[in-house]
Formats: sequence, structure tokens, C-alpha cells
Amino acid sequence: MSRPGFVVLPDLPAAAGIRRPWPGAQVHAHASGRPWLVGRWRRAEVAVGTAGPVRLAVIGSSPVTAVRLGELAARVSSLSDVGRVAAALTGSFHLVATVDGAVRVQGTATGLRRVFYCRTDGVPVAADRADLLADLLESSVDEEVLAARVACGLQLPPPLNERPLYAKVSAVPPGDCLVWTDGRAQVKPWWRPPAARESLARGAEGVRAALAETVHSGQVSADLSGGLDSTSLCFLAARENPELLTFRWAEAETGNDDAEFAARSIAALDRAEHLIVPQHELPAVFADPDRPVDADEPYAFTRSAARIRYSAETLAARGSELHLAGHGGDELFSPLPGYLHQLLRRRPVTALSHVRAHAALRRWPLFGTMAGLLRPGTVAGWWRQQAEHLSDPVGSARRPVLGWGVAPLRAQPWVTADGRDMARKVLHRTANEAQPLGRDPGEHQAMLVLRSAAAQYRLTAGLYADAGVELRLPFFDDRVVEAVLRVRRHEHADARRYKPLLAEAMRGIVPDVVLGRATKGEFGADIREGLRRNQTAILRLFEDSALAARGLLDPDRLRAAVRSPQRDYRVVAALEPLIGCERWLRAADRPAPRRLDALAP
Repeated sequence: MSRPGFVVLPDLPAAAGIRRPWPGAQVHAHASGRPWLVGRWRRAEVAVGTAGPVRLAVIGSSPVTAVRLGELAARVSSLSDVGRVAAALTGSFHLVATVDGAVRVQGTATGLRRVFYCRTDGVPVAADRADLLADLLESSVDEEVLAARVACGLQLPPPLNERPLYAKVSAVPPGDCLVWTDGRAQVKPWWRPPAARESLARGAEGVRAALAETVHSGQVSADLSGGLDSTSLCFLAARENPELLTFRWAEAETGNDDAEFAARSIAALDRAEHLIVPQHELPAVFADPDRPVDADEPYAFTRSAARIRYSAETLAARGSELHLAGHGGDELFSPLPGYLHQLLRRRPVTALSHVRAHAALRRWPLFGTMAGLLRPGTVAGWWRQQAEHLSDPVGSARRPVLGWGVAPLRAQPWVTADGRDMARKVLHRTANEAQPLGRDPGEHQAMLVLRSAAAQYRLTAGLYADAGVELRLPFFDDRVVEAVLRVRRHEHADARRYKPLLAEAMRGIVPDVVLGRATKGEFGADIREGLRRNQTAILRLFEDSALAARGLLDPDRLRAAVRSPQRDYRVVAALEPLIGCERWLRAADRPAPRRLDALAP
């Protein structure tokens, strides 16, 4: 069964020329009767409201009903009014509108829901997946973007990691919308981060209210790892669903104290059902490295893919229709220290206290830290620096993260010279195009890590969808993100406390013993054992490498790095996205055209 997806067509006679008889696909029409939305989705995932020539569609996860959308549609007289509709809705969804033949399409501010577009035979077409448009265009792979993915791996940040890997397919940046008027396409901003002005106490109230809005009743399950993120969602969900099913993997690492904190939460959730999968029942880390994958874009979390599929299938067998997970909590509630730039200028005494705390915790050199704060540089300068130093050795992990990036981009030794040259060209080009994602380095870093993570968790949701389970990730919802970003960053970025904003938001809901946790689970044993068991299968995947055939990968250097007895953990981390690129390229290059009739069941 093909995954859900949809395309949006303009209200133009010429659009009929590109429409195929998509068997089984669902269709919603413009007021003119021409096709507007064509796709495949579960009934609960789409709501359409109409009022005269106005049509509004919400596709995804939102409690809004068709009746409510109809009421909102009655207040829309032009596409500019659609922004107010988006602000009035909660959840994670695409919003598509048609008003007197003009069309607006938007995803989410974090990029968990994406929008792609192209032109075919002069007609604009949009979709929620890049590969649907690539099929329509019979598009080839964009080798330069692929080279950047291979060279930089999971460290590649926005906007480059958000570029489609198919030629002639464009992406709408998260926070922007696509507008068609008389067949002309424009990309316009609809969202920007709110100003961080609220205190921790007031902000915690807003975060609690926003998170409560994301929890719905029904056949719900939820991760209960023992960490603060997933545990918070479990206790919120249990208020609406006392017989909640919680789910967790047992750990292989003896030093991992997740089990201890999970046990305390389980004792408090006495009406819930709890499912713990022992290690011997789980697929090993890095299992099935050659399994075919979705062709939308490379999936970087390949070491856990087999376990994620197993989890989704297990939950589906237990009757779960919707699964809550705390992914995104680390990115949202652990601000990077870029906020120190503004704090130093506005509250220097407070800033110096924070600098000392960060330096002590992360062993930052004081001189380098202060130099970075006094000379923040520019976004363009950061990208140029990455291009110039792409082939340099990876530096110290204790380097302060204070600028316009998160981690330096360094090519692994298995990337060929041609691959590095192509990647370097793309990095230089990005330097000429990239814009700050916020008003200062702190706000920029906040959006950078959220958008980077959303790009991969969007694909994780697809693995659950394969099993018939909707994966809900409340920490990526726009209203939740806004509630967090409104809080003054230095108040919830205290290096001496663990996620203080989330802890205060959950005070009285989650047991205090969990709110006071200051540790994080370690999964090194799982990774080492999984790599040992699957090393042969991983190397077999690259024996007839599609990446090597394109001149991007040196298989001999890859084998040497993987087989090295003194293997650096950073090699393992870089191996994950490399496997993702190899598997994606094989799927994208397959000779049989996949066409848009793949939307049919």
C-alpha cells in the first residue's frame, strides 16, 4: 500500500491536461468544479469547509471539524484572510485554501508538514511530497544537493537540508506559503517567531495550555521512555485517556537510568496499560540496512529504522490508532547558547553568570567563548567558512556553539574529491542565498535545530503510517513552539537546571521525582552491539553502491573506516545518513516510473 499524500491543482482549464485518472484517489473540487485536492488520506486526516466560492482544507492532525471550517470560510474574502484562519487552529496540518480561483498552500512553521511545487506544461502544481512532483516531471536527481547530503550528513542545516533532491522541484520554506493567482506562483511569509518577552512562570502556563490542546481522546498510545519529554505527554494524555497504552524499549546499557524513572511513572499511571519490549525481542540497531525506503528524501535515522517499524506494527496490533512521542523536546526546551549574544548586550552581569555556567559544564575555553560572543559574524560568513574548511579534520567537541550554525560541516574520508568539490559549490551558493531564521543568533539557533529535526521526524511519521498508526509529535506543533519561543531564552536556558520551562509547565501533572531528573539515557551499548551484528550487511549494501557509481563515494575508504578497531563514534554517526543516502538513491533511480496513481490504495 502506498503512503498517504496529496497534490494541489490550480483552478485553470489547463490543469485538466495534467490530471490522470488516479484510481481510488479522493478528490475535492474548486467552486468551479475543477479538481483542487487529489490524494489519499485517512478520513480523520482531512476536513473541508465551504462558504460560497471559498474552500478551506485542513489535512493532518487537528480537532477542527468541517462545520467549524465552514464558519471560518465564511469570514474569508481573500487569501490574505487565510492567515487568521491558520492562527485560530491547533494541531499539525497542511492548510489549503481556494478563494475565487486563487489558491494558497502552507505547511507548518517547523517543517514537519512540507510544501513542494513545480510547473508542468505551464501549469503550477503543489504537493506534500517532493517525489510525487518528481514522478510527474520524470525528474532526475540533483547531484549537487545529493553530494552535500553525502558530504555533510545529518549536520547539514537549513536551508540546504530542506532543498529537494530532485531537479525542477522547488520547496516552500517552513513558515512561508505558496500562493497562486491567475496561474502565477509566489512564495510569501506567513509566520515568524514571536518575540521572547514572557517570564518563565507566565510562559510555563502558556506551554501547559498549548500542550493540553494537542492531546485527544481515542485509541491512543504514547512513548514512556522515562525522559521528561515523553513522560510529560503520557501524563497529559492520561487525563483524557485514563486507560492509555504506554510503550517503551528496554535498554541494553546498564548505566541507563531511564528504566528507573519510567518505573516511577508507571506506578503513578495505575489505570494505564504498559507495554515494555525486552531487548531480545527488538531488532538490532542497524538491522535490515538494505530494506527499500520511501523515495521522498533520504532518511538519516537508519540505525533505528527497523526498531521503529517493529514498534509501529506492535502498536497497530494492540489497536493503537494514534501514537504520541516526545521527539522535538530536546530541541525545543534546551536552547543553544546563541542567546548569550543578546543577553550580553542587554544584561551583561546575567550573561557573564550564564557564560561561566556553560563553560564549566561543557569545558569551553573562556577566551574562545568571549571571542565568539564579541564577533558573531554573519549567516553568509558561516556558510562560506564551512565550504572553505569542508575537508579539514573534525575539531574539538568542546568548541563553543555560539554562531549561526550548530556543528561544523566536515566531509568524512570516504567522500570522493569530486563529491567534496560539488558539495563545496553548493555551500558557497547557499552562502549567497541563506537568510537568518530569527532576529538574533539565539532565535536563529532555536529555529535551526527545530527545522533540522523536523526534516527527519517527518519521515519517521511515514514509518508509522505504513503500519496504519498516526505519529503525533506535539513538540513540533506551531502553537506549542510559539508558546515556548515567547519565553525569555535565558530564563529557560539555565545550564544549571534541566529543561526548567517544561518542568514548570508540568508541575502538578508529572511526579516531582521525574521533574527533578537531571540525567539523560545512554544507548552506547545498543549501538555497539547493533553495529557488530550488522557490519557485514552494511558493507554488503555498498558493494554495488549507487553513490559510488555517481562518483560520490569511495567504497574502499568506507570499508576501512567501518572495520577499524579504533572506530570513532563520529564515524558511526556519519554512517547513519550515508546509509540513508544510498538507500534513497536506489529508490529514486529505480527504472519503473511511480507516477501519481501511486496515491491509490
